[in-house]
Amino acid sequence: MVSAALAALVVLGLTAGPASATPPGIPSASTAKSELAGLTVAAESHASTYDRSLFPHWITISGACDTRETVLKRDGTSVVTNSSCAATSGRWYSPYDGATWTAASDVDIDHMVPLAEAWQSGAWNWTTSRRQAFANDLSRPQLWAVTDNVNQSKGDQDPATWKPSLTSFRCTYARAWVQVKYTYGLSVDSAEKSALSSMLSAC
Repeated sequence: MVSAALAALVVLGLTAGPASATPPGIPSASTAKSELAGLTVAAESHASTYDRSLFPHWITISGACDTRETVLKRDGTSVVTNSSCAATSGRWYSPYDGATWTAASDVDIDHMVPLAEAWQSGAWNWTTSRRQAFANDLSRPQLWAVTDNVNQSKGDQDPATWKPSLTSFRCTYARAWVQVKYTYGLSVDSAEKSALSSMLSAC
């Protein structure tokens, strides 16, 4: 007889197949559509004043573990860490491209809404503490463990110019993107809104 704990793990998809842990707070497509409709549409600004150091990130979360290490443990399968919380083994599934990795060095922690994108969409006007909270947000779908070179190809782009190569993930991508922008009161530009609407309509 399957124990209640094991049954819960099976439901969560933690016992078999590729690691596919999902960050919390992803809304339904209908909720995301409503949230997108409520976002302010505005041209991006303040690009020339962006500096990544204005978003303190990979802060200590617990003990020796920083935000990156916490996400690696959250989103991986059979993750083993050393005394300084660095992942020494495990398995990570990248939802952007469908690849699975067994070395943490092949995995980046992506900010769903890139820091530069956030800056140009309103974060230039935030306090440093709010930018730190945004850059290390574990309670919303902002941080994702993905293939490193895929994250690098995304860079600071929004959905108007970059989408995950795995088309089956684009609905989730749009829902997560909208949720983060909605939660933080960030604006969208017209091309970005159009791309998000298109992806949500295909959910």
